[in-house]
Amino acid sequence: MGSFKFQFALTCFLTLAMFHTSHAQNSPQDYLAAHNAARAQVGVGNMEWDPTLAAYAQSYANQRTGDCNLVHSGGPYGENIAWQGGGEFTGTSAVNLWVNEKSSYDHSTNTCASGSQCGHYTQVVWRNSVQLGCARVRCANGGWFVICSYNPPGNYVGQSPY
Repeated sequence: MGSFKFQFALTCFLTLAMFHTSHAQNSPQDYLAAHNAARAQVGVGNMEWDPTLAAYAQSYANQRTGDCNLVHSGGPYGENIAWQGGGEFTGTSAVNLWVNEKSSYDHSTNTCASGSQCGHYTQVVWRNSVQLGCARVRCANGGWFVICSYNPPGNYVGQSPY
């Protein structure tokens, strides 16, 4: 009888471990933590998760499952998108990819280094963007598509993010 209880407990533990691993770094809290860590580095307040933005992001991400193309939704929110082919690409990985653009951004001149991108980073840390909703989908080609929507949107020309 003791052996059965141990096997049952082990099976439950392994099942829970597999479930947790498959959803790691894709929960609302994971997206928020990655955003808020970058914002804290520049003295910008935390964002809050918004279910309406998350639903919008999920709806648009679902439209990208056929091709995984990096095409913006054209919707009313600020937006960052990312794609990676093959392998695991988490929401946290996508946010970190955007935050890594910080090295090309010069806050004192509010410019990006020539030939570099900074707009994803500046949207992450845009002071007035205080609501966030994100989604991730697996595409038919085996890649991953990640989108985060921001309200209010940021990246206004001539304005500093913070």
